[in-house]
Amino acid sequence: MPTLLIDPRAPDASAIARAAALLRDGRLVAFPTETVYGIGAHALDARAVRRIYEAKGRPSSNPLIVHVADENGARALAAEWPDLAARCARAFWPGPLTVVVRKRDVVPDDVTAGLDSVAVRVPAHPVALALLRAAKIPIAAPSANRSSELSPTTARHVERALGDVVDLIIDGGPTTVGIESTVVDMRGAVPVILRPGILGPDELAPVIGPVSFVSAALGDSAARPSPGMLDRHYAPRARVVLIDAFDARAIDARLAELRRRGERPGALVLDNAARRELPIVAMPAEPAAYARRLYDVLHMLDDAGCTVILVERVPTDTSWAGIRDRLQRAAS
Repeated sequence: MPTLLIDPRAPDASAIARAAALLRDGRLVAFPTETVYGIGAHALDARAVRRIYEAKGRPSSNPLIVHVADENGARALAAEWPDLAARCARAFWPGPLTVVVRKRDVVPDDVTAGLDSVAVRVPAHPVALALLRAAKIPIAAPSANRSSELSPTTARHVERALGDVVDLIIDGGPTTVGIESTVVDMRGAVPVILRPGILGPDELAPVIGPVSFVSAALGDSAARPSPGMLDRHYAPRARVVLIDAFDARAIDARLAELRRRGERPGALVLDNAARRELPIVAMPAEPAAYARRLYDVLHMLDDAGCTVILVERVPTDTSWAGIRDRLQRAAS
């Protein structure tokens, strides 16, 4: 599948125009956002949107996020635009925050899993923004991977996962945030975090007041108000096992035990002090830096042939909520 290399510091207008024309024509284009790479289609073209679901093997109960160029683009899709959504747009857009609002009829049910709500955001990546402005359409774009599998943070990850089903891949370099956006439901009196991300309550509360986390359990086939709410998600090919913190000698012993059982193990540890190399990867002890590396490291351990990956549990404070969510779902 053709791949276009585009410098994110100065996106080439002719290359962007080529990708925009494909999207307007109902084709699939993979492109970088600051969070992960997305597989995009014209959000108001139901047939094009269905191609996303087919390409990913995505269940129809899992809605899509619609990417727009600015707040006005989001308002055009919303039946209601609450003041809290407007505050978030001013404070965090472009950026890794998605808001869920009531939708207008112009948004196909295929985008929203049949619900009366739509998830929208303005991405911060210069290539994504250039594409949205050139296409002049809203772009529905989940992560560019097979459903429930590990999200891509480079074009190479996309090529391996979906290279045979997308019409074009834009290579804008590695992503900078590394995990998917925070999703906040703005339809009620109190905003609800449906999917945690790198932006959490500490960042949101000064702008919109107290927020809560979703707590209701959903059935296997129930439509989700947000992507990222399936029990198993963000998973590498290797089995992920979450472990409590223990010292380097204990980790080495655990890996040796797994090898005796015929496994090919790897590990992610919060261990900045010790020198670490494959199959043990030292992860940063700061959440933004950890998030930036997480998926790429899991891809790397998959590529190394690991069959099981031990992951040291991350801290329990809210700044790590997005990472804890990804790891728990990967290990589900």
